[in-house]
Amino acid sequence: MDAVRDAGVVVTGAGAGIGAALARRFAAEGARVVVNDLDARKAGAVADEIGAVAVPGDASLIVEDAREALGGTVDIYCANAGVGSPPGRDLPADDVWATAWDVNVMAHVRAARALVPAWLERGSGRFVSTVSAAGLLTMIGEAPYSVTKHGALAYAEWLALTYRHRGLKVHAICPQGVRTDMLTATGSAGELVLSSSAIEPEAVADALFEAMAEDRFLVLPHPEVAGYFRARAGDPDRWLESMNGIQRAWEAGGA
Repeated sequence: MDAVRDAGVVVTGAGAGIGAALARRFAAEGARVVVNDLDARKAGAVADEIGAVAVPGDASLIVEDAREALGGTVDIYCANAGVGSPPGRDLPADDVWATAWDVNVMAHVRAARALVPAWLERGSGRFVSTVSAAGLLTMIGEAPYSVTKHGALAYAEWLALTYRHRGLKVHAICPQGVRTDMLTATGSAGELVLSSSAIEPEAVADALFEAMAEDRFLVLPHPEVAGYFRARAGDPDRWLESMNGIQRAWEAGGA
């Protein structure tokens, strides 16, 4: 892909899962890649595998180090690092909400604050936000995750509508279940809702590259999500009733 070859790319949360798949795909397409993860060992292993540079640490605070590692310019930033929330019927504590908000939303805001001025000055840049179908719909049992993923989608939309005429391209990746550690951590809720249609992380990378080629904002590795989203918008009460039915089934199963 011509837009990617020789581009300076940062992928956060790239020590495993979707992030690692994105990093591998960008490297295979000829990009110069920075692999970021809180786990320095995992970041280093992926970087060594693909001939990239590891810059471990807080995803929202490594932009300057990543820029230096790439020779001064970040062309594509993949805000992929995210955190789930413990599934359950009880309302989560404040510290769970605070962590989800900081990682799933504010990390994107801080990264964009560090990147967008230079992108606007030169008239080009690409921001990729790993959101989740939970940001378009909602996920049973995971209030902080669902709410903050809505926030991540809203922020990506805001970036796109505000700066697209000035050369900024934005993509929001919204998969359902992906076979990663985060899916495993959803427990019985994920097993009920997501497992049967779960895909490999590499399929998410494929979907992103298709969206980039088409200059398309919304990336749906599970195409059926578009139908769910239309149903939700067209008849919210019917949608809520159907989701509540899933909630009741989950509770009956001993969640």
